[in-house]
Formats: sequence, structure tokens, C-alpha cells
Amino acid sequence: MAHPTEHPHIVVHSPALDGSRRVTEGDETLGIATHVDDVGEILRLADLYVTDVEESDLIEWQGGGPDDWPGLSEHHEGP
Repeated sequence: MAHPTEHPHIVVHSPALDGSRRVTEGDETLGIATHVDDVGEILRLADLYVTDVEESDLIEWQGGGPDDWPGLSEHHEGP
């Protein structure tokens, strides 16, 4: 018996040295995010519409949650 089609399993991987995070579905890399908003855009471009990427059960956050972008937050500071 075949498995019914389930929701995609999206993984936002642990931050890289530059703070960016790879976004994958299964073995496929969907894109590289540098901010939580990027995750939503990457999923939209892949026709995976997730209304709240921070709270969605479809997304597994590895190495930190949606607020963890080490190395990148310093770049957003004002003068």
C-alpha cells in the first residue's frame, strides 16, 4: 500500500559560518536564507505556501529557531 501524500518536511539547517541557513525539502536544497523572511520567500518560490514559517509544524528548525541568525544580526544595526 502506498503512503498517502503528506505535507512536505522542510528543514532550516543550522547556521553556516556566515550566519546563512540552508533550506531543504528532502534531498533538495530550496535556497539559502539570511533572515526568517527569506525562508517564507524561498518556500513561496517553491510553491510551498506556509503562512507562518515561525510557528509551522511543517518546518524543522535545526541549530536554533527562527530568531537565530548568528553573525548576521550585527549587520542590521543602525549608525
